[in-house]
Amino acid sequence: MRADLLSEPIAGLDEALAAVDGFDQALVAGLLRPQPAQAAGLTELAHAVAGTPLAARVAEAAEKTAAGAASEDHFIALAAARTALLGSVHDALVSRLDEAFGRTRSEETAPQAAERQAANLLVAARSWLSDLARSGWQGIDHDVISGSAQVVSAMLPDPALRRLATLLDGFAAELAASCPGTSLERVPVRRWGDLWSRAMLLTLPGAAEEPATGTATGRLLPLGVDLQEHATAVQAQVHAVFEPVGGAVSRVVRASVSVPKPDTVVGAGLWQLLRPHMSLLAALGEGRSMDLVGMPVTAEGDLVWSDEQARPGEPADAFATARVALPTATDAVTAPLDRHPARIAVPVFLEGYVAQTDDDALSFAVAGHPLIVDTDRIPSAGPLTPEAVAASGACIGLLRWDAGTYRVQPLAVETTVRKKAVAIHAGGWAGGTTDKAGVKAEKAATDAVAVLRERAGRLLRK
Repeated sequence: MRADLLSEPIAGLDEALAAVDGFDQALVAGLLRPQPAQAAGLTELAHAVAGTPLAARVAEAAEKTAAGAASEDHFIALAAARTALLGSVHDALVSRLDEAFGRTRSEETAPQAAERQAANLLVAARSWLSDLARSGWQGIDHDVISGSAQVVSAMLPDPALRRLATLLDGFAAELAASCPGTSLERVPVRRWGDLWSRAMLLTLPGAAEEPATGTATGRLLPLGVDLQEHATAVQAQVHAVFEPVGGAVSRVVRASVSVPKPDTVVGAGLWQLLRPHMSLLAALGEGRSMDLVGMPVTAEGDLVWSDEQARPGEPADAFATARVALPTATDAVTAPLDRHPARIAVPVFLEGYVAQTDDDALSFAVAGHPLIVDTDRIPSAGPLTPEAVAASGACIGLLRWDAGTYRVQPLAVETTVRKKAVAIHAGGWAGGTTDKAGVKAEKAATDAVAVLRERAGRLLRK
């Protein structure tokens, strides 16, 4: 590993992010009647893509918007330029990461979805997003936000529009909780810019179509699980190495499961909600591989999980997989709309580092170069703790990029407990546990779910 490469500056990175920030600041006050500072941000965005196929459209869009005469097509061009710039940042960061770890990335292109005629609902969604851009984040009020409700309600029954509908629904709810915009002390500028530009591009015909899938037959070797929890939902994303039958090149893949949850179910109890939907979690907790037969998989390496096409395999140690199989596995391609720095989550293996704590911040000194450890991402639903990470000598993690630097999110570590070498996994309780804390949390979750089901049954009977 070339740890020094992760701390070296990347040419053009700061300039690209500055252009994105300039446009995002223009969105704060709104694009109905842009002031000189906002117009400068629009011009900077246009200059940043001057050498690309977007140049002419974005230059026209910036000029029209600065004059207060922008149409919906102009807003789409600006959203495309912003997305392209963040995509270039994503690519530069991933290339540097690949160089540092000696990784190989797939050269195939994510297939484009077939276009279909623009639906009236897509036009309605685009109109609402354009009104939102004209109002700006400081100009939002409940009248502006309410314009999305009818569009979202009409979209949700259509599976082809549900992706955009879900995004619009969550975005509108977040904006509504922040109304009125004039009273906001702090605006989440980058986040709302991300949501607005992604939603705007998803209104284009075909942009939200599901990606084409192939099939995977072979052995799946789990590395670890990333658990993401929300007040009303939870997702487990298992990162693994897939070895196809026939000796083809192995590849890095993901398998995800998401379920709704009551806010009273937390900690180890979350696994009770997830287990029934994915047998892979039980195999992960038991330290076993999975044998796949005809499992659907996208070009991006996402397994469309089906328990009918998987069965438990032989025991498989995650650290053996990380040491032997991961370095030679090919990383998947990233779809155009998903090329964003926040989406970077590359499985890596680290060892031979020295853990250091400075001002309560943990880092790994790898060959003398510090790598920040993101302990805030360690879930409470497993036995892995920041203390165990700090005492570790080897780590399987996800390398991310946040706040201008690379960070590692631990998924599992090798450490010493009572003079004995042990492996501790964030998903160690995924298949069940005998740990006292885990058992207690599981029981509490069982009781909470039972009460909720009883109440729901009572309401239905009425």
